[in-house]
This record gives sequence, structure tokens and C-alpha cells, in this order.
Amino acid sequence: MSFDPRRFVEEAVSEIRRIVGDSLAVAACSGGVDSTVAAVLARMALGDRLRAVYIDDGFRRLGEPERTVELLKGLGLDVELVNARREFLEAVKGLRDAEEKRKAFRHTFYSVLGRVARELGARYLVQGTIKADIVETVGGVKTQHNVLVQLGLDPRTYGFEVVEPLRELFKPQVREVARFLGLPREISEKMPFPGPGLLVRVVGEVTEEKLEVARLATRVVEEELSGLGAFQVFAAVLSDRATGLVGGERRYGYVVAVRAVRSEDALTAEPLEVPFELLRKVADRITREVPGVVRVLYEITGKPPATIEYE
Repeated sequence: MSFDPRRFVEEAVSEIRRIVGDSLAVAACSGGVDSTVAAVLARMALGDRLRAVYIDDGFRRLGEPERTVELLKGLGLDVELVNARREFLEAVKGLRDAEEKRKAFRHTFYSVLGRVARELGARYLVQGTIKADIVETVGGVKTQHNVLVQLGLDPRTYGFEVVEPLRELFKPQVREVARFLGLPREISEKMPFPGPGLLVRVVGEVTEEKLEVARLATRVVEEELSGLGAFQVFAAVLSDRATGLVGGERRYGYVVAVRAVRSEDALTAEPLEVPFELLRKVADRITREVPGVVRVLYEITGKPPATIEYE
């Protein structure tokens, strides 16, 4: 049976109204298609009984929090920007294991949202969890930051009940719903960005310096490769350093891996064949524009055996 976005919207709005009743709800917004569609559906269902928040965890791209809040406000979502950068960085300080970092992020994410919900008097949290998030987490591939109930974790310990209107949809279906709702292409066709953001693109221990390297390198990669029709393009900062030459002097610096993949549902992926001259341009820009980077690699592993993100 083909997917009918109109019917889905009607059923989702009805379900949100049934679950939330006369209570208040908070929508966790990131500016991605999943969380935005979930928030818009909740707004349709609850009207002024919905409060939207954007958690600035310090792991976003350059200028992303401010741009996203303005964009969402233009869609009729009165989004509050919550600065929790120091809290998140402290939570992952000293951690090197990918799974431990994800768990620390998840706990901090829900703790901050729980605090916001209590301040607003909201009993429910609306979030854009999709089917791929659940499949990968339950299947043990990696712990997605926005999965609780499916792991047997009780969201009430954070002070709210979770509402997940998109939990049975994969990314292509969510995009169909976004188009049906008339959301701008900047939302409906937006390239996926992980919930924990650059946290999972800094391999090993996270520092503010490595995050800045990831931000600047990501800007270059997105500017140069986003027009290739890839499912996702990004830069990751590896844990090991390498020897390079800067200004004729030997320098021990960062290694950045560039990733560009094709995918339909994020459950599998294949590397994109990028013209060599374009890759050279990306490498030249990163080593010139990002302080401390001495090597740039292009990663060509599919999923499986790799995952799309590095951690």
C-alpha cells in the first residue's frame, strides 16, 4: 500500500490530541525535517498548548542555533533558545568511548528538557523519533539519543511522557509529510544532521578545539559537496594526529576525514563518487582555512560494515 501523507497527518494530529488531552506539551526542535514535522503536527493538534524549544548543546554547526530559531519562528513555532553548552561539554568531558558519549549526551539532553518542561508546567515531550532511530538502537547498532521507551527506559524519570508521532515512518515518508504540510525546501529536503551533532563527528575525547575544527571543516565540505545530491556530506575529526608541514616547518596536526554517501533510509549507504579535482579543492580549503589540520582523507566505506556517522 502506498503511503498517504494526508491520511497520516489526520491520524497523527488526532493521536497527539488524544494523548496530550488538555495538558501542555514541549516540542524538542533541531531544525531538521523530523523534529520540525513533529512540532508542526503538534502545533496543529494543540495550538497554544504547545511550547517549542531549541537546545543549544554546543555541538551545532557555525551559526546554526540562531538561524534555526529564526527559521522555525517563520513557520509559526515560537521557539525558545536554551543555552546548555557548558552543561553538555561537562557531561562528555574525558569520555573516549563512542557509546558512553552517546549515553551521556542522551541523559543530559533529557535532563535539560525535563527542567524546561517543569518550568513550563508541561507533562509531555513531542519529539521527531523515526523508525530508523528505533531499528538501529534496538538492533544494537548504536544508541540513538532520542530513544527511551524502546529500550525500557521510563521518560517519567525526567518528568514527562514522550509523544512520537513519526515513530513508524522512515526518512523518505517524513519528507513526503513535510511537502504535504507545505514546509519550505530548506526543511523538507534538508540533509540529515545527527541529534548529538558534532559530538559524533569528533572521534575520541571531545575538546572545544576539536569541535571548532569540526565546525570549520564541515562548513567547507557542505559548501563544496552539498550540490552533488548526496544523502549526507560532512567532515569528522579523527582521534590520532599526524605529521605535516606548515610554513616549511614540521607540525603535528589534526586529521580530518570527509564523508559523502548515498542512501534512502539511513539503514544502508554507499560512498559517493566525487570527482578528484573537487576532492583536491576540499582538501586544499580545509588545510588552508582550518587551523591545526595537516591531512584530509576521503572515506569510501559503505554501510555496512561502517556506519554513516563516525560514532
